[in-house]
Amino acid sequence: MSAILAIDAGTTGVTALVVTEKGEIAARGYEEFDQHFPQAGWVEHVPEGIWQATLEACRTALAGYGNDDLVSIGITNQRETVVLWDRETLGSPRRAIVWQDRRTTSICSSMASHDARVRELTGLRLDPYFTATKLAWIRDNEPHTWAHVEAGRYAIGTVDSYLIARMTRGLHHITDVSNASRTLLFDIGTNDWSDELCSLFEVPRDALADIGPNWGDGVVTDPRSFLNLSLPITGVAGDQQAALFGQAAFEIGDSKCTYGTGSFVLTNTGSQPQRSESGLLTSPGWMSPDGETTYVLEGSIFVTGAAVQWLRDGLQIVGSAAETEALARTVDSSAGVVFVPALTGLGAPHWDPDARGTIIGITRGTKRAHIVRATLEAITFEVRDVMATMPTPIVSLNVDGGASANDLLCQLQADQLGVDVSRPRYVETTGLGAAFLAGLGSGVWDSFDQIRETWALDRTFSPDASRREAADEAYASWTEAVGRSKGWA
Repeated sequence: MSAILAIDAGTTGVTALVVTEKGEIAARGYEEFDQHFPQAGWVEHVPEGIWQATLEACRTALAGYGNDDLVSIGITNQRETVVLWDRETLGSPRRAIVWQDRRTTSICSSMASHDARVRELTGLRLDPYFTATKLAWIRDNEPHTWAHVEAGRYAIGTVDSYLIARMTRGLHHITDVSNASRTLLFDIGTNDWSDELCSLFEVPRDALADIGPNWGDGVVTDPRSFLNLSLPITGVAGDQQAALFGQAAFEIGDSKCTYGTGSFVLTNTGSQPQRSESGLLTSPGWMSPDGETTYVLEGSIFVTGAAVQWLRDGLQIVGSAAETEALARTVDSSAGVVFVPALTGLGAPHWDPDARGTIIGITRGTKRAHIVRATLEAITFEVRDVMATMPTPIVSLNVDGGASANDLLCQLQADQLGVDVSRPRYVETTGLGAAFLAGLGSGVWDSFDQIRETWALDRTFSPDASRREAADEAYASWTEAVGRSKGWA
């Protein structure tokens, strides 16, 4: 039976899956890597740590399955995060600046007059979230490093292109349209790097990766670098586009929400980019080898699962994310506690990099269970904020990601949206999407229809009409709390 090795290089760790031609996950591995917060609002990763986590996760997955049936590799990754590396040694001169990082707020403010043009070309907005602003910061603050970029010694890339460089022993510097489109350097009208934007941000185009489709004939890994494997990399996509693909959301209007470090709501808008005036982003979803492109509208929420991680690691009021459901169920409500998890500012639809985390409504009777429940509720409120800005009301929502295993969260989400929330059998749809793309590229699957047949439902959560009034009242409190969190920094 043919199988795909799918690598999902996320924000806090790397997951490796072995996916069979039946769309089943036969083996998995996972390895976390360190998060670095050198200053308030800064978030960094050590590139070598990402690479070592990738190797370890893949070793674990292959130990559970073997590699005789593997035909190709698919890669998906945290987007917007910028990595620099030496083209010869593959070592990195500095830590990667992560998509959550807010250090470039002042740069964005100073470039505000260019915002309309940036939106026109990219479908995005001028925000610290995106890659080019981080590059501008490196240029302004680390001239020695930037001199090597301009001289051609250091390559610039997103995490996908960095991993491909490591896996191919530095022979290839490539990316795909979904990752390239999140840099603020990509013109969605031409599906290529924009000379105008490269000039605006003073980024040498030669330092950027070559852009290709999301599936097709791929470069081959070097066995000396990558676990003695010589396999083609035939599918690549940014994590949220991969998750939409993994949900088999191939029709216009198909939508999904991935609960990960942040939460990301994507809707398939078909072959034409659809613009939003309500804080949503327009990006390519995927591009076929013949250049046919499917576009998406996206609502990017920066902190959801990361808020649960903060409860665990920061406040230390839970021992694991898995405890949150049982603890939250010990109370009937949050008892008026509202948590706005703007720990790295607010994304869609508010787009306020100066917003900060806020917990309102604490009393002498507040227990940790109330704060935990308020955290789960906050995730559903944030998704409702985004869904309210979608041009067409949704009739149902598919969910995935680690937190979607939380039944209480899914039920609260259904109650907030007033529509059915459906969870697939495999919630690791980001990795599945990478596998499906790679399988198309290597001939394991011949069509979208074959992939759609592998999708299986686990459970549907329907809204409870008796809770509608309470859900709306809680959402009204949330809206007021968001207003109080804005502009704090």
